[in-house]
Amino acid sequence: MQQAKRGDTVQVHYKGRLADGTEFDSSEGREPLQFQLGSGQVVPGFEAAVDGMTEGEKKTATIPADEAYGERREDLMFQVPKSQLPPGAEVEVGDMLQVGLNNGETVPVQVAAFDDENLTLDANHPLAGKDLTFDLELVKIG
Repeated sequence: MQQAKRGDTVQVHYKGRLADGTEFDSSEGREPLQFQLGSGQVVPGFEAAVDGMTEGEKKTATIPADEAYGERREDLMFQVPKSQLPPGAEVEVGDMLQVGLNNGETVPVQVAAFDDENLTLDANHPLAGKDLTFDLELVKIG
């Protein structure tokens, strides 16, 4: 049987869980995730788990944080004056905002805390610092 290898386009059904069992994503009820192995379209540990699987094979893989979304970085936490919000804007802890960079790009950030004067924003990926467990099924190669 053909094994998935670098350069192959694969279709994978998956269910992702955190260490406490909380499901954070799943392809259930949707088309399988399609990507090319070796292209960097998914996190490195997910790609490594699929590499070598055969069509129809199922397995569970735990991916350490450094092979998923990386460790949390304190340098990605920063404060901005609340006055930079649009007039009348209300925020809550956990809200996602877009912050404009000097080069014209925007990055998603999460409101970590706020007071009367400042917002503390977190530019870490929400899954940074977490080990991820995936139930995988390789649906198709090619």
